[in-house]
Amino acid sequence: MAEKSKSLKQLALQKFKKNFWGVFCFIYIIIVGLVSVFSYVLAPDNSQYANQMHLAIHSKKPGFKVQVLTIPSDLKTKQNIFDKLFFGKININTEVPISNYKIENNNLFYTEYTSDGLLGTEKKLNLNVFPNKSAEDFINEKNFILGTDKYGRDLLSRILVGARISFFIGFVAVFISLVIGIFMGSLAGYFGGKVDAAIMWIINVTWSIPTLLLVIAITLALGKGFWQVFIAVGLTMWVEVARVVRGQIISVKEMQYVTAAKALGYSHFRIITKHILPNIMAPVIVISAANFASAILIESGLSFLGIGAQPPMSSWGAMIKDHYNYIILGKPYLAVIPGLCIMSLVMAFMLIGNALRDALDVKG
Repeated sequence: MAEKSKSLKQLALQKFKKNFWGVFCFIYIIIVGLVSVFSYVLAPDNSQYANQMHLAIHSKKPGFKVQVLTIPSDLKTKQNIFDKLFFGKININTEVPISNYKIENNNLFYTEYTSDGLLGTEKKLNLNVFPNKSAEDFINEKNFILGTDKYGRDLLSRILVGARISFFIGFVAVFISLVIGIFMGSLAGYFGGKVDAAIMWIINVTWSIPTLLLVIAITLALGKGFWQVFIAVGLTMWVEVARVVRGQIISVKEMQYVTAAKALGYSHFRIITKHILPNIMAPVIVISAANFASAILIESGLSFLGIGAQPPMSSWGAMIKDHYNYIILGKPYLAVIPGLCIMSLVMAFMLIGNALRDALDVKG
């Protein structure tokens, strides 16, 4: 019995599976994606933006441990499970790092933690503030695996929560660039003439402006914020997609299957969407992977400049900005760790782009 011939998609998938780095980077990106979605479940500090500050334990080394007293608040908050799971817990309690404590005469006496061998302030707290539980239930030892930042926040939690911005900006920016780029490139390549000249003029003008400068201008026009950065980055990346789509359509619009579709009286919209675009998506997919990496770098640069994600929101670029001076102060890991996170994610997208290029290469 003759062996059934494989489709181009099956052949491309088979070639991709043989590329070790492509598969490895794909798995790594999936893991980072899951971490970014469920970051508050994984983070030791599950408060919103992992922003629980303890100035007494700022800039501590990885593996630092300390006892923390949680003083309950009388305030009440209404927060559903979905909100806690994906956006963090609203923490209204007061957390105090302590070095020691004792209970006497219905009072809790504790000494606040201080570094550099100094003696902390001793304070008294009535046990009535702890509802239906003993005071020991509100004293726990916290382990800061990656240490704390300059504000005394858990660095590991900030890294996990910060992955959300760096990861999802790629999706939003690439989606915006694909929508605008495919639309503009299709019009320019298919109709040609004055339409092509007008669109190419817009592309060339946009292309001539430095990307970071254009993003800064758009961000300042839209305002500082989370979604404004996503939109600004997406609006600067569509020109590359448009040029690729235009060139591909110009090369295939005179082929026989397009001529046959025109002879059958199909509309221009159907010819472009049903016949041309499905056959030219391979280079678009490859450039989209590269745009993912570019979007992450641009967002990190904007956050470093202070016009990206705004405090207290966690961002890898903002973490580098806050701690770059610690590189010469003996604690370089505060800036190096988020830098390595950016580098690894960008490298993963670049390698998966190379793997997709090899897999989708028909001549290969």
